[in-house]
Amino acid sequence: MSDIRWAWAEIDLDAIAHNVGVLRERVAPAAVWAVVKADGYGHGAFDVARTAIAAGAEGLCVALVQEGIELRRAGIDAPILVLTEQPIDAAPHIVAHRLTPTVYRRPFLDALVAEGPVGLPVHLMVDTGMQRVGVHPHSAAAVAASIAQRAPALRLAGVYTHFAVADEDHPDSVDFTDGQLAKLGRVLEQLPAVPLVHAANSAAALARPDARLSMVRAGIAIYGVSPGPGVDHLCDDLRPAMEVKARISFVKQVRSGSRISYGLRHRFDRDTTVATFPIGYADGVPRRLHAVGGAVLIGGRRCPIVGAVTMDQLMVDCGDHDVRVGDDVTLIGSQNAPDGSTIRIGAEEWAALLDTIGYEIVCGISSRVPRVPRRSIDH
Repeated sequence: MSDIRWAWAEIDLDAIAHNVGVLRERVAPAAVWAVVKADGYGHGAFDVARTAIAAGAEGLCVALVQEGIELRRAGIDAPILVLTEQPIDAAPHIVAHRLTPTVYRRPFLDALVAEGPVGLPVHLMVDTGMQRVGVHPHSAAAVAASIAQRAPALRLAGVYTHFAVADEDHPDSVDFTDGQLAKLGRVLEQLPAVPLVHAANSAAALARPDARLSMVRAGIAIYGVSPGPGVDHLCDDLRPAMEVKARISFVKQVRSGSRISYGLRHRFDRDTTVATFPIGYADGVPRRLHAVGGAVLIGGRRCPIVGAVTMDQLMVDCGDHDVRVGDDVTLIGSQNAPDGSTIRIGAEEWAALLDTIGYEIVCGISSRVPRVPRRSIDH
């Protein structure tokens, strides 16, 4: 693909397998289910799903019915949990494609039953404090009873909740997560035994042994990106799976005092060399990255982005380094520095500069950037 377009994203499938293995070892005896929604957080849902299952993940999680259908059509046979309840019109597709729905409202239960399933596993989601979706803890037993009344069409296979601040290590955040776990525990006391109980996202899977329960829903960690600064210290064994690269398409000399890009916001304070390459905000490189200290790697050196990132291209200041059309550029990933060390720009660096999270960075790499699956041994 790099011969067709001089911008691409390399996806290291060995890193995915490694990260699943790290998590399995870390959370045992709890199972690992891999979250592959949003096209595998921008990494390619099918390749990630296949790799994660081969590495020992026992199931998959998606956000949309269509995401589950696409995996089934691609030949994935593992259990697929659809996170959050879906529109009633999605019920026929859930049953037909053997997806495991999240439930918390009786009308949706009725819609599933109307499709004539036998023993369709469902997971009841309880809102313990995220206040996004899910049944209130006080109503959870009643909804569970409604599921039991719809046997043999439905069976309660799982109960779960979702943490709001598990990626933060502030005492108030820890207390809040403690409270969410306690609420889930009180709900479980009112229910018959359930095969799967889960609460932990990547952050809690890493940081909270008491939250691992039957299984963990591992998302960002299987891609080798830290869930947040509060758990950075627990991510050393993870390997980033995505590298975003490009090739220089144009090189020019610019004079001191000249300005560049839309708005002419950057003024050069010396004569220098500027390289342009064909990737921009339509590809997921945030437009204001230039204004917050964003840089790329060329020849093992950091080169600052200069001027506003444009829709299809961006420019960097290469100083007096010898750069040429066709040279490799790394936006996210690593290169060998001239002194033999490794220099890296991670999704977490962009996130810190832009006051966001690594999730948004990798999910934001546009589908028009070709994904190139590879194995680590290809280096």
